[in-house]
Amino acid sequence: MLVSALILGALALALAWPVPVLLAHARWPGRSPGVALALWQGIALAGGVSMIGSLLSYGLSPFGANLADGLVALWGSLRGGTLSSGVDFVHVLALCGALLLGTHLLLNLAATFLRAEHQRRRHHHLIALLSDPLPNRPGMRVIDYEAPVAYCLPGAARSATVLSNGLLRLLNADQLRGVIEHEQAHLRQQHHLVQLAFKSWHSALPWFPIANRAENAVALLVEMLADDRARRVVDDRTLATAIALVGLGQQPEAPAPVSSSTTGEPVFTSREQALVAPRVHRLMTRTAPLSRLATAGALTTAITLALAPAIVLLQS
Repeated sequence: MLVSALILGALALALAWPVPVLLAHARWPGRSPGVALALWQGIALAGGVSMIGSLLSYGLSPFGANLADGLVALWGSLRGGTLSSGVDFVHVLALCGALLLGTHLLLNLAATFLRAEHQRRRHHHLIALLSDPLPNRPGMRVIDYEAPVAYCLPGAARSATVLSNGLLRLLNADQLRGVIEHEQAHLRQQHHLVQLAFKSWHSALPWFPIANRAENAVALLVEMLADDRARRVVDDRTLATAIALVGLGQQPEAPAPVSSSTTGEPVFTSREQALVAPRVHRLMTRTAPLSRLATAGALTTAITLALAPAIVLLQS
């Protein structure tokens, strides 16, 4: 059990800092955002389970040689009101830490989901009152707002794509088609559920620097995935123009983007537009996706990471 605790502790440490930092600074995720998203999910899942598993393995080490025996012996000790020999304060602290951390993460996930669902229902109600249906476009609503706005509103029973009058006046037909396809891709691929999990992780561990980095990286990746879907109906330049126009138009007196002298990537000054520049640059400088071998390797790594902590625990 001590060996398992050390292995899981080392894995948790690696997944808490160096591995996510390397992935966040890597250049390849924009080439295959779906693969990168799978890798981020593997890192997050393995990191959380490794932290809990390391504490649990160390805390159970005096109770048995493996996880099953340790849990049975712990239950017997609790029922009998006595502790096994060799159990000290640190072991009890580790067991309490594993229980508290696991409960905290699960409860925070449930609370984040319920809060988001409540907000979505309220938003659906407001949109139904304050918007009009878009002719010949089922599931699309138009709000009377001057700034160009487009977003999707998921829901268990109903979903909606919300557009503003400002957006309809600003974009031409092809640009509008790309924006609508982008938003509907979010709904079809259930991106809000992926983002909800990482938002919950960040909310549960706000002092954990990598949680914020992971949430930001995932937010960009799901936007790129939706862009890839929109690329099927409009060309890259049209989509990039629409993204830039909407991104800039949402800020009053927004400055025009300036081009970086070294990369040619447009630089947007507003924090709210942080996701716009990399998306536009990606569309305007299209690169080939990862090779099949690299994709297989990354997906295998994601699956291995997700399963590794459980395997270590079960074999301890």
